[in-house]
Amino acid sequence: MSKLKLEHGVSRIRRTKLQSSIDQSIAEDIEMLAEWSNNETNYVVSELLRFALAQEEDFQKYKASSAVSTARPTGTAKSATTATRPVSESAAKMDTTAAVHA
Repeated sequence: MSKLKLEHGVSRIRRTKLQSSIDQSIAEDIEMLAEWSNNETNYVVSELLRFALAQEEDFQKYKASSAVSTARPTGTAKSATTATRPVSESAAKMDTTAAVHA
């Protein structure tokens, strides 16, 4: 089993907001870990999540297969973007009304 390794004082990174509710005892431990490592709580949570995700082998396989499937270009995507748009029902009615009055 791998170990989680927190570097002291290196918590200045770009972040994205993630809201979640966690057990009070876990929140207290995270606060204590942040204090002990001289890092911000956000950094500690990010590192814990990164560590947990790296340990989950099935997720890593899924992530790798997902990256491969999105990286492969498909021939159908280009043809779909060049196809003509269907005319909406209201636009079609307007066209026939204009033809009748002309």
